[in-house]
Amino acid sequence: MVRDESPEQGAHAARRRPGRALLAKFVSADSYGLVLVLVVVTYVVSVSFVAGWAQSVVLAVQLATVWLTFRTARTPLSARVMVFVVFLAVAAVAFVNLFIAVTSEALAVAFVVSALLYVVAPFAVVRDIATRRSVDQEAVLGAIAAYLIVGMCFAFTYRAIGVLQPTPFFGAEGPGDMTQTLFFSFVTLTTTGYGNLVPATNPGQSLAVMEAVLGQLFLVTAVAKIITAWKPRRWRSPEDPD
Repeated sequence: MVRDESPEQGAHAARRRPGRALLAKFVSADSYGLVLVLVVVTYVVSVSFVAGWAQSVVLAVQLATVWLTFRTARTPLSARVMVFVVFLAVAAVAFVNLFIAVTSEALAVAFVVSALLYVVAPFAVVRDIATRRSVDQEAVLGAIAAYLIVGMCFAFTYRAIGVLQPTPFFGAEGPGDMTQTLFFSFVTLTTTGYGNLVPATNPGQSLAVMEAVLGQLFLVTAVAKIITAWKPRRWRSPEDPD
């Protein structure tokens, strides 16, 4: 006869197996861990491949990331349906790009739409985290995911500008491919500022200033506060709230 495991026994088991519990979050469709994985996949594909099909894969993965973010953040169903419709439209452009070279303007529009969705996604995550009763592991994963999504949003915005504007986005360095725009975006977001890639004109320069300010505000408020307040379950005393 197999006995059912009580909630207390399950909690003790989770404390004994913290690594397994964390791994489960990175493969669960209801966890921000999987969102983090998809963000990393988007970055790796973007910087590893330069063929035309890579842009299609990047668009598909990052839109799936946004949809999963909305789902995990428990946004209203109408918002998730809207994201799904946009996903189908941009996915169609990405699919066509696999076989026929679509115009640069069409790809730029796809990048703009993706960037707009990336703007909304971090707000959905922050809203979800703010409504949680306690700062748990999921809140930490969500805060990190939201921070990285902000960097991805600006990267796709820079890429769209580089495709559309008549002058090269990075001046003498050229219009910038996905590898360069992602590198520049995260260097700017973290205010590292190597200076080897610099927007030559506006609106790129103004957007870079905005990203640097937003990156620091987000890092020192949301991310820092959540990580400081987080106490792993195995470190809690019996009196601490769940």
